[in-house]
Amino acid sequence: MQTSPDESKESAPAKERRLSGTEVLLLTLACAVVTANAYYIHPIISEVADGFGVDKGLIGIVPGANQIALALGVFLLLPLGDRVSNRKLVTFTVAGQFLSIAGMAFATDFRVFTLASTILGFFTIAPYLLPTYASKRVDPARLGAVTAMLTTGVIGGILVARAGAGIVAETFGWRTVYYIAAAFMLVVSILLPFIMDEREAAADTQPKQSYPRLLLSLFGLVKQHPEILLSGAIQGLGFGVFLSVWMGIGLHLPDMGYGVDIVGYLAAFSILNLFTTPWLGRVADNIGPYKARLIFASINFTGVCLLWPMGYSLWLLIVPLMIMTLVGPAVDIANRMTFLNLDPSIRTRLMTIYIVMMFIGGGISSSAGTAVYDAFGWAGNGLLAIIMSAILVSLCVVAWLWKGRGREAV
Repeated sequence: MQTSPDESKESAPAKERRLSGTEVLLLTLACAVVTANAYYIHPIISEVADGFGVDKGLIGIVPGANQIALALGVFLLLPLGDRVSNRKLVTFTVAGQFLSIAGMAFATDFRVFTLASTILGFFTIAPYLLPTYASKRVDPARLGAVTAMLTTGVIGGILVARAGAGIVAETFGWRTVYYIAAAFMLVVSILLPFIMDEREAAADTQPKQSYPRLLLSLFGLVKQHPEILLSGAIQGLGFGVFLSVWMGIGLHLPDMGYGVDIVGYLAAFSILNLFTTPWLGRVADNIGPYKARLIFASINFTGVCLLWPMGYSLWLLIVPLMIMTLVGPAVDIANRMTFLNLDPSIRTRLMTIYIVMMFIGGGISSSAGTAVYDAFGWAGNGLLAIIMSAILVSLCVVAWLWKGRGREAV
């Protein structure tokens, strides 16, 4: 029996659908908005402390609890992306973010503000779920470019949060920052369900694991794909170097007589990533993720080595920071490409392992960065970054010899 053209269209497998350029752009903007929420507190933390009348040492519990809750949310919620529709999970979690950020905006009690910030962290999984969603809907040849585009959104969100929050708070008060953030989240919460589609129809016919088995399956995936531990360790070290350096800069520049606003101006150099990261993603597409990761990590190591000698001059310090700013995110992109090309049914859980390892590395390193600076000054902070970056490059070499050399041209 012949099938009509209309019936053929309807029966065409949904998995053939590809994201348009406009959809990728909208997902990138959504990544920026949902990522920014965790970073608004950084430049305005003293204003928030004054607003609630709490000690400036106590206010540190707000971003600290947010990051711990974020890691927990990634572990508990992100694996569901391999069991339920990515669209439904993103819709649920961004709605949770909206309610949480609105709670922070209107909280009159410090404990309520802290609780809302903690819940916000728990629901912040969209920046890590959206790349997995997109990876299932783009041609493999565009995976690096699209991943880079979404990473650019994350970078842009961090940039706007860190640079813009201080300016808005200085002019209109710190609560206005959260009023604006809540408005952005409301828009994203409404629009994302219309931008995203449901999971492929074929996926619904696959047997689904129970939630406990889904979590336990993470350990099985590590056994089947041990390389995810290597990629996670590389990213944990990379994120750790970034945080330890910036924690040190936050202490070092005031010791040199500069105001804390200078730290924000230095952070604003990350705007360059909006232009360079997509290009570096295409480079990774062309030469392969393993070789690209090793090259990017080696360039980053050069910048890290310059931190110590150049760090005693503000203008010279810009040089290593620029190098690290340009290639640091590219290491993350190449990292993700090593597992976002595997079976779509396990990508979200692999991303879970990867992100949890990243935050473990970042949490330990941020504490180590301040402790080392307190004990040994800028020289100690720079040496810590060099050691961590050297281990990172070594792991990239191991990965290249293990997996990349036979696949990618030298």
